[in-house]
Amino acid sequence: MTDILVVEDDARTAREIIAALVDHGLRTAHAATGIEALQKARATNYDAIILDRMLPGGLEGLEVLAALRGNGVTTPVLILSALSAVTDRVRGLRAGGDDYLTKPFDFLELTARVDALIRRPSAGVGRQEVELLVGDLHMDLITRSVRRVGRPIDLLPREYMLLKHFMHNPGRALTRAMIFEQVWGYHYDERTNVIDVHVAKLRRKLDIEGLPSAIETVRGEGYRLAA
Repeated sequence: MTDILVVEDDARTAREIIAALVDHGLRTAHAATGIEALQKARATNYDAIILDRMLPGGLEGLEVLAALRGNGVTTPVLILSALSAVTDRVRGLRAGGDDYLTKPFDFLELTARVDALIRRPSAGVGRQEVELLVGDLHMDLITRSVRRVGRPIDLLPREYMLLKHFMHNPGRALTRAMIFEQVWGYHYDERTNVIDVHVAKLRRKLDIEGLPSAIETVRGEGYRLAA
């Protein structure tokens, strides 16, 4: 069973996060203060930690994170914060965070990001990935910006997560079920065309006249990002 520590002082937000994680098949523990979070994280080997940046009790989120990393705790940490400026995200990642999600957020995106943290090999923990490069596509994971041949591409949050999944699997044919379960965080229902709709929208944004399509349709399988 996968164990997630949720560090969030707002009771309502904590309940909603925990409910989303439990529905996703994850087991959770909760801490409402930085001190409680440190105690639990040191006592239990969690698979991931969701850490609110603004915490009461004199020990805020980044201080908790610094203390954990200083004590050799390498558990992947997803930072939650209402602070959305690039400098804030950079500070969180440089403090030892593995990902940074701004409030308000979509719970499907939250579970997808937790899944991504859990899947990371242990050898990669502590080395923050800051960009993805596939062919003429560039994704900055800190600023969450995307460019193709240097041209900025404006993506919605779900489109960004979809492209990020493709860029983690360049040249690989991904089935609709694989995409749905990894990006949306739920089991795929063959009756829905949500994957085809989102891929079509993403493809239109990425396609540039004179260049081959970035996303290819693989007949009988799904879709593939041209490597």
